[in-house]
Amino acid sequence: MNTQNDWICPNLSANERNHLCLAGEDVADLAKRYGTPLYLMDEARIRNRAQTYRTAAEQAFGSDSRILYASKAASFKRLYEIMRDEGIGVDVVSCGEIATACLAGYPMGNAFFHSNNKTDADIAYAMDRGVGFFVADNAEELYAIDSEAEQRQIKQKVLLRLTPGIDPHTYEAVSTGKVDSKFGFATQTGQADAAIMLALSLPHVQLVGYHCHIGSQVFDATVYLQTLEVMLRYTATVKKKLGFEPKLLDIGGGFGVRYTSNDPEVDIAANIAAIGRRLDQLCSELKLTKPEICMEPGRSMVADAGMTIYTVGSVKDIPGYRTYVSVDGGMTDNARVALYGASYTVLPADKMNEDRTLTVTVAGRCCESGDILQRNVLLPQSVRRGDLLAMLTTGAYHYSMASNYNRIPRPPIVMVGCGAPYLAVRRETYDDLTALDQ
Repeated sequence: MNTQNDWICPNLSANERNHLCLAGEDVADLAKRYGTPLYLMDEARIRNRAQTYRTAAEQAFGSDSRILYASKAASFKRLYEIMRDEGIGVDVVSCGEIATACLAGYPMGNAFFHSNNKTDADIAYAMDRGVGFFVADNAEELYAIDSEAEQRQIKQKVLLRLTPGIDPHTYEAVSTGKVDSKFGFATQTGQADAAIMLALSLPHVQLVGYHCHIGSQVFDATVYLQTLEVMLRYTATVKKKLGFEPKLLDIGGGFGVRYTSNDPEVDIAANIAAIGRRLDQLCSELKLTKPEICMEPGRSMVADAGMTIYTVGSVKDIPGYRTYVSVDGGMTDNARVALYGASYTVLPADKMNEDRTLTVTVAGRCCESGDILQRNVLLPQSVRRGDLLAMLTTGAYHYSMASNYNRIPRPPIVMVGCGAPYLAVRRETYDDLTALDQ
């Protein structure tokens, strides 16, 4: 039967039909209406998180602080409309994300353009669409930005991505703050000093600040406090050596989310408040002007707003080994298990009242032995073809990483939580899959 551990997010419940609900909507009814696999997103939860971050940042850092949604977590038109409505900036990493934001009518002056390898075409495209800030990753990019800005007779605002050398003790694959990284200029090697001098020398570049990012799934303020210490002490050193003091300091991503009941709950406002107190202390100690602080939550803005619904196709028991429950989705709509060995909570969406005593491996439909969605999942003994399974906390890095491997169309996205459910992204068709073939 359902337990308290099922409710890893407050927007989850079960109704009198023993069906799982997201934001009060019966997911079995939604599956019947829209088909499966199906991505669901709770718009109210997204808006609540945006407001929580924005209010906490204003209180801790000041009214000039910026919360930027890291749109690589999930990029589609409706999300940029929501961020525009909530007064949230955006962090974009490709021209595709820029194009999607523009389609949504997002004010691109509030966009920060990341990427460790922006092509000349990328830089030109972003400038032509009025992207406000470039986060420069290497010297070649700085020269290219200066050249493109000169052609347009503008001075482009730029932050330098610095690597402070901090290991957040998270997945190696998503740890980006250490010295040995494809991202940024290391503060310990002299490369950051050289980059600052270069940026200050370029006539069409306006160096406005520093950016750093120490990784994902950070559950408390400790790593941010360490990062702030390193970055502000480095800022003080550069101020003495070069006379430059940044107006903006972007400390990177937000906080971790609960994929399972083993993950802790995070008090976002309390953690941001702790960062704000330390910011004030360090600026006073180091005699620095308090910079505008930016944060870039992505995962924690949308992850637990999301859920994926699957239909069971087969139940295959291998006596003495394991039971495989195969569903109509897989690594095409959730690549994170194959990439990171990520853990998730899986629930029997239309049998929430039944005891779960059967340990299974939930497998995807792809012709790939590694297409496993989750191991050691407890399901009812009655699980069979046609049942519905729900995978929780799939709002981040699922749709955005989805593929057409095996020529499988991507699922639709249905928004709930703010009035009647509605379609934000339609299901791909076979015509979509073949549209580019010549």
